[in-house]
Amino acid sequence: MASSSPETRIADEHLSLELTVRDLESPALESASSAPELSSDEIIPLLNQNQRPRINIFSASYTRRKPREQVIKVTETEISPLTQFSSWIWSGSRYSGLLCMALSSTLYLIMELVSDTFSVQPIPLFETAFMRCTIILILSYLWLKRIGQPIFGPAHARKLLVSRALVGYLSLFSFIFSIQMLPLSQAIVLSFLNPIMASIAARVVMHEKLKITDIGGLACSFFGVLFIFGPTLTVQVGLEGKNENLKENHHIYAFLLGLFSSITGGITYCLIKAAAKASEQPVITVLSFGLVACPATAICMFSFESFVLPAFDTLVSMIVLGLLAFCAEVLLARGLQLEKISKAANVLYIEVVLSQLWLVSTGKTGSPGLFSRLVGCLLILLSVGYTVYIGPAKDTESSIP
Repeated sequence: MASSSPETRIADEHLSLELTVRDLESPALESASSAPELSSDEIIPLLNQNQRPRINIFSASYTRRKPREQVIKVTETEISPLTQFSSWIWSGSRYSGLLCMALSSTLYLIMELVSDTFSVQPIPLFETAFMRCTIILILSYLWLKRIGQPIFGPAHARKLLVSRALVGYLSLFSFIFSIQMLPLSQAIVLSFLNPIMASIAARVVMHEKLKITDIGGLACSFFGVLFIFGPTLTVQVGLEGKNENLKENHHIYAFLLGLFSSITGGITYCLIKAAAKASEQPVITVLSFGLVACPATAICMFSFESFVLPAFDTLVSMIVLGLLAFCAEVLLARGLQLEKISKAANVLYIEVVLSQLWLVSTGKTGSPGLFSRLVGCLLILLSVGYTVYIGPAKDTESSIP
């Protein structure tokens, strides 16, 4: 065939049409048809590499935030609701200090119920205290080791930690002796002087502001305690007057010893707050107390009492009480670390209300003193409720890590 085909032209005045027929072997056609192939040959080496990625910027487009959002969603689903709730109570709310104190009081009540329900074998008080202090010491040590904190705390807080341990053990030592020598209701009433003593010590030593509302709340709560235990105190005082053994001066000494326990207990609250804020870790204050109280109670156990080997059921009950005591002490230290002492200590009276409500619901309390008990519970609920309604102090609202 010829290299070029004939051309036909149709023209008129306004329109011209030109039809050109070319040969398939024409060089112009070959150059035109090979042009895309050359361009494709130039692009192919850029895409066909030895290690070609599966996804590139031309095949798919993703925003940078989607993988991060997916990771966040996965981590949120992995955290259990109990862990989230515990983290919220520990430092996730502006009411964390008050919540920790309320939970600590609740755990002390559970300890009382467990002790009354599963008390199979009578154990001396110093032996019981030694068992609890040992469990507290071991658990606080494991806690600090797990989070990588120094066992003895920072150097600038060690004097406070030693003072907290010594004064705290003095309070425990005097309370054990007073509860053995005094009637139970009197010892309980004296022990609930701790919040008042703590508020006074905080005002004198730590220069915390003590408002009229704080004083009124503490007074209202303590009057509630007197209403609850007043009838029992009256009966016991009448019985003591007829008892010749109690005419001696040892009852006065026991009362003064219980009062000393309350005063040192109030000072201990201030030292716990100061040491926890200085060390930024409330568990260190619990460990320091265990380091001093554990050997001291062991010495008192063998010096003043005879050792009793506990049975298996009693041993299990003592271990459970030790675990609850550790949790209660840690929550108490955290609450004092976050909150003003007068507000935090007032929440501790909620333990009396919960205890009385439990006794009333189970029918273990008699009807003669029921009205005074209910009045006392109402006074405490009003006081604690007003403390929670006011909220945390402005200078302690920011959470401590």
